[in-house]
Amino acid sequence: MRTPRREDLAGRSAALSATFSLLFLTFFFFFFFCDGSLAQSEERGRERSNDQKVDRRTIEDDKFRQLEEILPTANAYRTASGAPGAEYWQQKVNYKIQTEIDEKEHRLTGTETITYKNNSPDPLRYLWLQLDSNIFSPDSDATMTAAAPSFDRFSFRSFKRLLAKRDFDGGSHIKFVHDEQGNTLPHTIVKTMMRIDLPEDLAPGETTIFSVGWTYLINNTKVLRARTGYEPFEEDGNDIFEIAHWFPRLVAYTDVNGWQHKQFLGNGEFTLEFGDYEVAITVPADHIVGATGVLQNFDEVLTREQSDRLLQARTADKPIFIVTPDEAKENEKEKSEETQTWQFHAKNVRDFAFATSRKFIWDALLHKVADQEVMAMSYYPKEGEPLWSKYSTHAIIHTLNVYSRYTFDYPYPVAISVNGPVGGMEYPMICFNGPRPEKDGTYTQRSKYGLISVIIHEVGHNYFPMIVNSDERQWTWMDEGINTFVQLLAEQEWEEKYPSRRGNPQNIVGYMTSNRQVPIMTNSESLLQFGNNAYAKPATALNILRETILGRELFDFAFKEYSRRWKFKRPMPADFFRTMEDASGVDLDWFWRGWFYTTQHTDIAITALREFEIDSQDPELEKQLKKEKRDKEPITLTKARNKDLPKRVDTYGDLKDFYNSYDALDVTPKDEREHEKYMKSLDDLEKELLKSNLTFYVVDLENLGGLVMPVILEVEYEDGQKEEIRIPAEIWRKDPVKVSRLILCEKKISSVTLDPHLETADANTDNNHFPPRRTTSRFKLFKDDRRRDRKNPMREQKQEEEKRLKKLEEEATPPAEPVKTEEKSPTGDSKES
Repeated sequence: MRTPRREDLAGRSAALSATFSLLFLTFFFFFFFCDGSLAQSEERGRERSNDQKVDRRTIEDDKFRQLEEILPTANAYRTASGAPGAEYWQQKVNYKIQTEIDEKEHRLTGTETITYKNNSPDPLRYLWLQLDSNIFSPDSDATMTAAAPSFDRFSFRSFKRLLAKRDFDGGSHIKFVHDEQGNTLPHTIVKTMMRIDLPEDLAPGETTIFSVGWTYLINNTKVLRARTGYEPFEEDGNDIFEIAHWFPRLVAYTDVNGWQHKQFLGNGEFTLEFGDYEVAITVPADHIVGATGVLQNFDEVLTREQSDRLLQARTADKPIFIVTPDEAKENEKEKSEETQTWQFHAKNVRDFAFATSRKFIWDALLHKVADQEVMAMSYYPKEGEPLWSKYSTHAIIHTLNVYSRYTFDYPYPVAISVNGPVGGMEYPMICFNGPRPEKDGTYTQRSKYGLISVIIHEVGHNYFPMIVNSDERQWTWMDEGINTFVQLLAEQEWEEKYPSRRGNPQNIVGYMTSNRQVPIMTNSESLLQFGNNAYAKPATALNILRETILGRELFDFAFKEYSRRWKFKRPMPADFFRTMEDASGVDLDWFWRGWFYTTQHTDIAITALREFEIDSQDPELEKQLKKEKRDKEPITLTKARNKDLPKRVDTYGDLKDFYNSYDALDVTPKDEREHEKYMKSLDDLEKELLKSNLTFYVVDLENLGGLVMPVILEVEYEDGQKEEIRIPAEIWRKDPVKVSRLILCEKKISSVTLDPHLETADANTDNNHFPPRRTTSRFKLFKDDRRRDRKNPMREQKQEEEKRLKKLEEEATPPAEPVKTEEKSPTGDSKES
């Protein structure tokens, strides 16, 4: 056996050493990296766990969950697109009515013949009619369920109304119900409704004719405020009658609800059928009547001069007085004992109302809406002047123009605005409006714009719900909210800076952040803050949908399509929601869910703005930037105070070594070689990208209010230029609470502002800026005299006693004698004065 040489031993020793080194490194790397991998694995597990928690949260509160489970299933009557189906149907009801007003007794008496056609696929054993005047019965549900008043501030007027509701019986007294042959039909009154039992089923496609006679006392609106009634004028002994929901009329029978069985409680208005009306209204001979429909016998009820003026109004370029102010004043004096009958015809309307008084001034002007000639007319007493003759008829015409452009051409031949006791209420072709000037003829800005706005609103109701015939008894927002939205459009076309009250996003914030509210999709009688819920919030939602989410072009097309589809038909909420999506091509379920089915509000905050730049990997540049950043770091207080202390290495210089002069941010030859190697590995495009001067900004956003909305960012750069970034609401689809948005730009950002145009109803704009802005406000200084503000009954009694004694003293002191003076007469003689 050969003896190993020294060189062999040395080689083996080196190999063994290398083996041990390799084992050591393997052992080290195994524990280090495996341990790190395990740690990373645990971290990833925690991240997955957190992700799963986020997923569970978003499933439970999915803002983008579809409405399919909420909306009714489409069928042959109503399609999934939101349009009427191939088998859509609705009933038809025609009325012939004769009615008379007893002015002295304030009583209405009437008879009607009703022709009812059953267009439904269902046989009907009975018919339901509405007796809305029964709301004035002392035992009506509206009276019996009224909440107790607040006695903190209880006026005599409130006291009178309370007693009137208890004592006044204005319910309908049914005199008879007869079939076409005059036979009595059994009927049952259930509060504000009446059931008529038919002798046999009314089969699909068949028609029945019957008649009803009734009478009731008309309410005094100064005592019992309502949508109908009379207003007494003590100064001249006359009345203005505004008569509505005055005749027994058919309850709607629909494919959705069958018979509409909701009682009339006051807030939920009416669900009605379309039909033709022939109405004869008998009133004192000196009365002027305005009503739904076209006057048939104007030559009998008007003077020759008034008939001529009515013809002149058809070609005039401004409103013409049909009944002049002087004629109205003369009418006030007469108080005729005779009567005359005004006859009106109205086709394809769902209701009928009228107004009558000898006080009325009447002006009119013919206006064309496309091919339809419309007589725009206003009726008002002298107490409405000069406000009414200046604005009323113009406001009617303006409304017809704007609404027709956004929906469909106004189809009726008449549009009327009446001033009387009802502040604002709508019926087909006629509406009642309240604002008046002061007694001296002056008026406030609020009265002026209040009159214009209420006329726009009430005339606009001809479109919603008088033609687009929604169920007001169930869904107030479908007529009031949609109409208020179009009212906003019309107001803004009246004049610049028109003071619109409802529809602008910033105006709804207070309501949407309040605790006392319910979703828009709540029955009319259960609403809290009625005006905000049914008018302002849906109008604001539609304004935001038009301006921010869809844009005007898409929204206007879809909205017009909804109006066109459901003109003279009966839409439900699902039909509106589906049509707006169908015609716009945009999924809006998240919007309907948030705005209409919840009470959440908008409050999005910018929580951070983070800046990122591309690392060029050039050691010369990158290490220099790091040095500059290091040099800008603040010096701690301890370091500053220790700076001048003697240092040992300064005394013993040999203690210094390589690391005393070493700077990790100095560029080394190795850095340069690695950079050169890295650059050679890149292709030309990658090199260009590396040289890009883009800056990456991440905006961190948090949804504090719960309502997901689009994110509108205004970015201001350091050079003063601004850019607007509009991000759809779908940015919140995976996390409705927190989200980050990347902004790439070639310039440096100085600030970011969220919702710069106040278009999303954001409740807190203080958190909409980065960097945060300081808030400023002003406060008043008051003199510090707290004793003066304290209530001191003893001092008050003492002051009253002093006043009493002073008064007694003055009464006990006799009046002073007049002082005698001498006055020279012209002749020089003296005389006493």
